[in-house]
Amino acid sequence: MAILVTRPLPDAESTAADLRAEGFEAVVAPMLRFEPLGFAGEAEVPFGGVVVTSANALRAVESHLAGSPLLKLPLFAVGERTAAVARTAGFTKVLSASGDASALRDLIVEAAKARKLKKKSPLLYLAGEEVSRDLAGELRDKGFEVVTHIAYRMVPAKSLPDEVADGFAAGTIEAVLHYSRRSARAFVEAARSGGVEISALALPQCCISSAVADIVRDAGATQVTVAVRPDENALFEALKRALPARLA
Repeated sequence: MAILVTRPLPDAESTAADLRAEGFEAVVAPMLRFEPLGFAGEAEVPFGGVVVTSANALRAVESHLAGSPLLKLPLFAVGERTAAVARTAGFTKVLSASGDASALRDLIVEAAKARKLKKKSPLLYLAGEEVSRDLAGELRDKGFEVVTHIAYRMVPAKSLPDEVADGFAAGTIEAVLHYSRRSARAFVEAARSGGVEISALALPQCCISSAVADIVRDAGATQVTVAVRPDENALFEALKRALPARLA
């Protein structure tokens, strides 16, 4: 019996490895495909800091960062995993929030109050083509100038891999992990197009937030467990709550 990981690569493989370390079997079926969109003149603007809400934004621009003055700026990451990718990319002043956009906004505000960030200098927000909330607007409301660069897009999968569809039909998948509203929506649509929607949504659906849970609930899922915090450790705890008999 396996846990289905729906998040994009390469993070899906990391999650699968962590699941196996916890004693679970894991199957990877990314519901979104990463597509970088390039990066050019933004590096020449005299920014005061960099804001990142996804590790994918860093992966999209990493090849353009060699010798860039951006690497010397404070970088504000949404969580520790994104912060780790920022350090690998060469950023040396990395500050990490606790895993969501609200905490990231507050971290930036506090950094400005503590004079760790020059509020008069614009912030560079490396974002995806679709975002779940208007972080740039929230920062502008706090008095910051924000320049948003769309660094990447995530393309929804059209279908489930054959082995996953077969696994739903055969009952060899025991739960599904969801990390974003877009990937959850893509999962529902792919399951529907593959004719396995009923069996797929009958399983425990473990979601990183209530907003993500709303997608699978609206699609008909009844066994929905939500992480108490928007991070992977909390999502794994939600998985264990969803499968108490397995761990007894």
